[in-house]
Amino acid sequence: MNLDDLILQYRSHLLDDVVPFWMNNSQDMEFGGFFTCLDRTGKVYDTDKFVWLQCREVWLFAMLYDEVERNPGWLDLAKQGADFLQKYGRDMHGNWYFSLTREGKPLVQPYNIFSDCFACMAFARLHKITDDPNHGEIAKRTFFNILERQDHAKGIYDKTFPGTRPMRSFAMPMILSNLVLEIEHLIDSQIVEKTINNSIDQVTHLFYRPEFGVILENVANDGSFVDSFDGRLVNPGHGLESMWFIMELANRNQNHSLIDKATKIALDLMQYGWDTERGGLFYFMDVKGHPPDKLEWDQKLWWVHQEAMLAMLKGFLYTGNQKCWSWFEKLQDYSWSHFADPEYGEWFGYLNRRGEILVDAKGGKWKGCFHTPRFLFQSWKTLQLIKNGQEKNDEDTK
Repeated sequence: MNLDDLILQYRSHLLDDVVPFWMNNSQDMEFGGFFTCLDRTGKVYDTDKFVWLQCREVWLFAMLYDEVERNPGWLDLAKQGADFLQKYGRDMHGNWYFSLTREGKPLVQPYNIFSDCFACMAFARLHKITDDPNHGEIAKRTFFNILERQDHAKGIYDKTFPGTRPMRSFAMPMILSNLVLEIEHLIDSQIVEKTINNSIDQVTHLFYRPEFGVILENVANDGSFVDSFDGRLVNPGHGLESMWFIMELANRNQNHSLIDKATKIALDLMQYGWDTERGGLFYFMDVKGHPPDKLEWDQKLWWVHQEAMLAMLKGFLYTGNQKCWSWFEKLQDYSWSHFADPEYGEWFGYLNRRGEILVDAKGGKWKGCFHTPRFLFQSWKTLQLIKNGQEKNDEDTK
């Protein structure tokens, strides 16, 4: 498939399939916010509202309005979702709940800082297009609350015993490296650069382990390896997602050596995480090859493959490394033939190791309107940049 065909495939799948699927099925016209528990056809099968998925959908439609087209329907969706979150999403201290009833009553306490991270992203992006000072204030307050909580993200809801085996999680520097770019228009540039540099340092020096050739999900507070279930845990999808974040940050600063390093790490993660017997990427792995404690370790998940494709496309865009393109083609063949649903739209989320559909729902407690449309948008734009670069090279050689 040539670049023109790929660009058309990703653009049309985003705008003619996935975005309409969520627009037509997820909005709660009675109480506000979004339904995320949608079956294969888009029918609602559970009405609980998971705050991080509410926030992701607000961000997604605000981003589309900001970067694709000034579609008033997209803006209306984002604003009504934000109104619901503003009314019901936080406790008295400004921490964002994990889940709510359909009407907005709290169900699960604010133990998960990802709710806060995506709330910050949502309100920061919305502020860019509305210039509403209230949206900006919510984004800033949430961001600084995240910075205060980042070393003890779960706070009083942490179930581990304090002091016995203190560890730090890869998830925080990974998400901050992306989140800070969403809010940079609202905060001091020194805080932006400090957050970026700290995130890059932690991802590439603390959690990336050259002796294993992988990124670990957890390390000791001093950065040392912890030989335990949590310490040996590898999530190839997380690592690959973080690498395209790092590539974008490195490109922003024209740090070519960092781009090369991130591309190498991404290629190593692809080689490490690929199921050579059945195809696709494993969800979890044990860095020493021991049995993982995650019983879902060998499942094939939609977002893992989407983030892997983005890492390969970004690596090819910035370095021209043909290994990245070869992996992209391999992932493209596997992902579109296993996850995409040409009959009812959107993508299936969960396959078993053999590539058979485990759950045919399009959304739920952990899957919403985020990874698939973001992946399609980023792929479309990255493929266009690759094409533009090739056309410029052709012109230069004439």
